[in-house]
Amino acid sequence: MNSKLQILLTGVGSYLPKNKTSNSDLAKFIDTSDEWITKRTGIKFRHFVEENEFTSDMGTNAAQLAILDSGLKTCDIDIIIVATTTPDNTFPSTAAKIQKNLGCKAISFDVQAVCAGFIYAISVGVAMLKDGHGKKCLVIGADSMSKILDWNDRSTAVLFGDGAGAVILENRTVRNKFIENDQWGILTTKIFTNGEYYDLLSTDGGVSKSKSIGFLRMNGKEVFKHAVEKLTSSLLVCLKECNMNIDDIDWLIPHQANQRIINAVSNKVKIHQNKIISTISIHGNTSAASIPLALDVAIKKGNVKNGNILAFQAIGGGFSWGSLILKIGKPN
Repeated sequence: MNSKLQILLTGVGSYLPKNKTSNSDLAKFIDTSDEWITKRTGIKFRHFVEENEFTSDMGTNAAQLAILDSGLKTCDIDIIIVATTTPDNTFPSTAAKIQKNLGCKAISFDVQAVCAGFIYAISVGVAMLKDGHGKKCLVIGADSMSKILDWNDRSTAVLFGDGAGAVILENRTVRNKFIENDQWGILTTKIFTNGEYYDLLSTDGGVSKSKSIGFLRMNGKEVFKHAVEKLTSSLLVCLKECNMNIDDIDWLIPHQANQRIINAVSNKVKIHQNKIISTISIHGNTSAASIPLALDVAIKKGNVKNGNILAFQAIGGGFSWGSLILKIGKPN
């Protein structure tokens, strides 16, 4: 009998540092105001790591909660993929550190696609599970963006925060011909890159370039324009591949970069505002962590439920961008 392999998303966890910082807090040492930030971005709060708190610490905390949520044990994890732009060290990978913290023997490595990193990491995880490298994959998005901010650049420094989110991917083999068309898990992923826009969102340093990490630099107007166009087009490609239309999506969870970008994309794809998960006001832009953080909030609030059809979309430096569609959870 023919069998079909599905990749389910069965567990979610997240972590935010205790240091919660408001716009008014930033205005104490930056030439800005709560009104200025809120009007342009929709952001009210963000969280920052403490001096002795690292990306691996946040990722470990999120991972433990995701494993618990899935009902698995740490020893069940075969693969760990961490999407991050702010690793603890240049090498080894942050994933290797998290593997050590968890006490498992999983294949572990990092993926770097900045704010699109979480979708890239899921795409890689799905491919590895389908290729037989394991049965359970832990995907983590974690970033300490505060470590690469130039506090003299108010246009970018006010946008970002720190945090981590994690999900569990599990393979499921369907052998019953009567349920093989009951699609669960990751239905499609589409990822893209165009290096022509390399300098529009980048850091001004790097190991081989300057022997330093550098600070984040962004051409906000150009990023906005490309973000709206590329997020829209990638989601439409996913919908077409799944033979769906936008009304089939229960919840759109976009990368939490800027509320104006989220609104512009939602208007382009013609999805109702009440079907969009937005946590930009309480998290800021947490780069690769933003989608799993928003997903966890939506689940805890009771919005996202088992069996819902979700769409994720994100864009980051490179430019790198992508979207995916999934049916979350697993059959009863």
